Amino acid sequence: MTPIIAEVIGTMLLILLGGGVVANVVLNHTKGNNGGWIVITTGWALAVFVGVVVAGPYSGAHLNPAVTLALAIAGKFPWQSVPSFILAQFAGAMTGASLVWVMYLKHFNATQDKDLILAVFCTAPAIRSRFHNLASEAIGTFVLILTILYFTNASLTDTQAAIGLGSVGAIPVAFLVWAIGLSLGGTTGYAINPARDLGPRIIHAILPIQTKGSNDWGYAWVPVVGPILGGSLAALLYLWLK
Repeated sequence: MTPIIAEVIGTMLLILLGGGVVANVVLNHTKGNNGGWIVITTGWALAVFVGVVVAGPYSGAHLNPAVTLALAIAGKFPWQSVPSFILAQFAGAMTGASLVWVMYLKHFNATQDKDLILAVFCTAPAIRSRFHNLASEAIGTFVLILTILYFTNASLTDTQAAIGLGSVGAIPVAFLVWAIGLSLGGTTGYAINPARDLGPRIIHAILPIQTKGSNDWGYAWVPVVGPILGGSLAALLYLWLK
């Protein structure tokens, strides 16, 4: 499996399982309806575990444009590979979101709350405040990236520079994402990944969902800019501390 294909498949699995746990909790008539925040954060952590196990040996399992950019800034990933990795991550995220819709189609049709339907695909703030929402995403991603950078000692040319290799690296990263969700996710839903939020948001706009409301494009830039800002600052701090 090539690194690009690994990024597509790994990100697809991440979003299929991550979006799937949200669908299971918020959509009507599911077995997990009203399961709560602990179920959602645990499901996302395990989704990261699965994505990293599959993609890790082949691409390093970035699965996140903020990770790819931060690794390039830190000198742990070649800049020429950044565009292809980011495109692969978006392709995987959009595919995964589409599969969630197929999986839960009957439950989407049984749900009338447009905000809950959108929540399956992307994040939204608990209290809408652009500055504070941006800061929340930046801080959450800062924690993610700084920790990841200390997980790995890979060289500049090593495309497996993020999140360890295979299942050995997957366990600590799953716990890291779980910790961020539990401790820092209550403000915005912790996108901490531009592809994870924008890719499925685009799919929400495209799919013929029976009860569909706004895509909230006015907020869509926050979970893109925030993670990039936080990840870049983490990479710069890492370089300064070396």
